[in-house]
Amino acid sequence: MKAFFDNRQRNHQPRHFMANGAIRPNPEQAGRIDRLHAGALEAGCDFEAPIDAGIGPIAAIHSPEYLRFLQTIHARWTQIEGSGDEVIPNIHPANRSDSYPKSAVGQAGYHQADTACPIASGTWEAAYWSAQSAISGADAILAGERSAYVLSRPPGHHAFGDLAGGFCFLNNSAIAAERLRANGLRAAILDVDVHHGNGTQGIFYNRADILTVSIHADPAGFYPFFWGHHHERGAGDGLGYNLNLPLQRGTADDDYLETLHVALNRIKAFGADVVVVALGLDAFIDDPFKGLAITTPGFARIGAAIAGLGLPCLFVQEGGYICDALGANLTSVLGGYRDASG
Repeated sequence: MKAFFDNRQRNHQPRHFMANGAIRPNPEQAGRIDRLHAGALEAGCDFEAPIDAGIGPIAAIHSPEYLRFLQTIHARWTQIEGSGDEVIPNIHPANRSDSYPKSAVGQAGYHQADTACPIASGTWEAAYWSAQSAISGADAILAGERSAYVLSRPPGHHAFGDLAGGFCFLNNSAIAAERLRANGLRAAILDVDVHHGNGTQGIFYNRADILTVSIHADPAGFYPFFWGHHHERGAGDGLGYNLNLPLQRGTADDDYLETLHVALNRIKAFGADVVVVALGLDAFIDDPFKGLAITTPGFARIGAAIAGLGLPCLFVQEGGYICDALGANLTSVLGGYRDASG
């Protein structure tokens, strides 16, 4: 299986993360890369560096206003007297239609949903190359590969078209799916991260040309809280093209697999030509976020079930945080997919 990663994705080095009012070390560390890279190699992946496809495929998903913000905000922030070394918002608009301020502080609040997406000097470069890795993965599928893996870090599925959040800045899975769609394929996104892919849902919520399906811990008591509920089915032209399958905290392998089959049947009903898997490994029983209880063998079953679709598949890395089994879990899901694909 071809795989894509650029070493510049290490340049995002977040320090801070606020949870329940406490400032803690940010869990989305560059050290994730080494474990995931080793796990992909163990599964037989052959890594390549992505080519630079430019800003166009990214701008097909994200607004130019937002992209300019990401490119410039850290330099502007550091000129504020007494500022911290990371851009972290302390005020937010009540609605997306509220006025757009000129100040760096106000724009940070407008474009950053929470305190889990600090922006430092290397963030834009890392996010840019994470997205380029996803674009190269999509291009590999377009060139005839049946499957590919993208080590996208920082991750992306909490990023909306003009809003960062939850460790995410550019929505790599959405960018890849749009690239596939624009080149004539009917794309579905299957998000198996423990957290709902709220940014992905928001990007495509009014569209009927890309199906979005997410299996995740019930947001009634779990991040991202405000999105990911079962009744959210899309709107306008997109009504019926968004499926959320929230699960009770602690759901384990067997019940998860039953829900996954519901998701796969919806993808079949959509008539997809290709599936983009937003591959969160944080559904693992011992992941630091402890939302669900998937085992390492359970990830192999997930990979095998996805292979049963018989479709080209692009795996785009989302969550999955540092624990002893992180690499083994990636090996398991990619190996399960490979073995079931024949």
